[in-house]
Amino acid sequence: MPELSQHRRLLVLAICCMSLLIVSLDNTVLNVALPAMGRDLHATTAGLQWTIDAYTLVLAALLMLAGSTADRIGRRKVFMAGLVVFSLGSLLCSLAPNLDLLIVARMVQAVGGSMLNPVAMSIITNTFTDPRERARAIGVWGAVVGISMAAGPLVGGLLVESVGWRAIFWINLPVGLAALLLTLRYVPESRAPKARRPDPVGQLLVIALFGSLTYAIIEAPEAGLAVSGPFAAVALAALLGLLWYEPRRDEPLIDLRFFRSAPFSGATVIAISAFAALGGFLFLSTLYLQNVRGLDALHAGLWMLPMAVPTFLCAPLSGRLVGSRGPRLPLVVAGVAMTASGALFAVFQAETSNLTLFLGYLLFGLGFGFVNAPITNTAVSGMPRSQAGVAAAVASTSRQLGQTLGVAVIGAVLAAGVSASSYRETFVSAAVPGWWILTGCGLAVLVLGAVTTGPWARRTAERTAERLEAKDVREAAGVSA
Repeated sequence: MPELSQHRRLLVLAICCMSLLIVSLDNTVLNVALPAMGRDLHATTAGLQWTIDAYTLVLAALLMLAGSTADRIGRRKVFMAGLVVFSLGSLLCSLAPNLDLLIVARMVQAVGGSMLNPVAMSIITNTFTDPRERARAIGVWGAVVGISMAAGPLVGGLLVESVGWRAIFWINLPVGLAALLLTLRYVPESRAPKARRPDPVGQLLVIALFGSLTYAIIEAPEAGLAVSGPFAAVALAALLGLLWYEPRRDEPLIDLRFFRSAPFSGATVIAISAFAALGGFLFLSTLYLQNVRGLDALHAGLWMLPMAVPTFLCAPLSGRLVGSRGPRLPLVVAGVAMTASGALFAVFQAETSNLTLFLGYLLFGLGFGFVNAPITNTAVSGMPRSQAGVAAAVASTSRQLGQTLGVAVIGAVLAAGVSASSYRETFVSAAVPGWWILTGCGLAVLVLGAVTTGPWARRTAERTAERLEAKDVREAAGVSA
């Protein structure tokens, strides 16, 4: 790819950030709209879970496939296809006459979304070749997530109250179209020098694992073990299949040797735990503020600001700390804050008082603001450069899987304890087990953040990198021979 001018590089960064903004906004805006959608489409708690999880589930299953496909056939080509599919899915969501079709449209959106974020990151990495410029560009990229967290609840509240919940999907259309036209005009095509070969068996096993596990969790409270049990068995079989099949491939979809690196394994579990906490936190908070307190979508969005603003402010600070002092301090701060927030709700039922509710939201926003930046850094720590992209893709997949499981588990726990006839009276007590789960997620971030970022962990990463580099050298020698 030819060297681009400074102006052109910044324009490419802006275009990539536009795609991230609509994908990130879509999740935060949707949460505020859940009660209105539930009333209009007569959705149960499980139905509302599926409007979120249908999206994050498909996204998690297809992220690595989309990244490797873009490396092989062209990043700009796949990025443009993603913008078209995501915009089409958004239009279908806004027109959905019932819950089932809305869920299908959300899955179409996710197919497009899987082609945007990882591919956009590859475009940025190949556009900004200077390490310092690249670091600043990735910092801007990360700040966009914070902007979506801060703006999403307010934008969603305004749209739901003034126009209706369908309007939350309309905002994707002009942004998607503008990004498509700008990509066509300004983003150059690029491919990987050596693209990874497809792994269709591994991809199908990942889809079976994620889909079956999520279905079993969400449907268990209503359908019981007779229905959810077979899906749990399919998930277990798919997991065993991955563990058996992937080590036998030269270029696996998921290289299980990565998990010999303690920083990589820690980052994967931290990502799942932190984003499970985020998914569950937003789900419980939205339903409580609107269905129990009786707030409209706009005022519920305003109540989310004590969580959203610290997330926005702490994300760049966390990135600077990672650069100057490493990932341990941000992860420990994140773990302490998220654990304290969950415990405040679990032990003291913080939602019953404005002061403790505000404090609980503030603590969670502080924790989540610090946790995101160290995840990718820790995942790629010590990895050979040739494997860093794959390691980052696994971290991104872990984020989506975590959010999927968070909504599934917390929603299932809530549905099992809440009474339909006395929803407002039973909600707070029914949510307590869910808050304990979120406390456990925060504790996992704290413990793993401390354990997997020290000298012992770095040595495991160095040994893993040596093995991977040795394999690359052997393969290169075999090819040249």
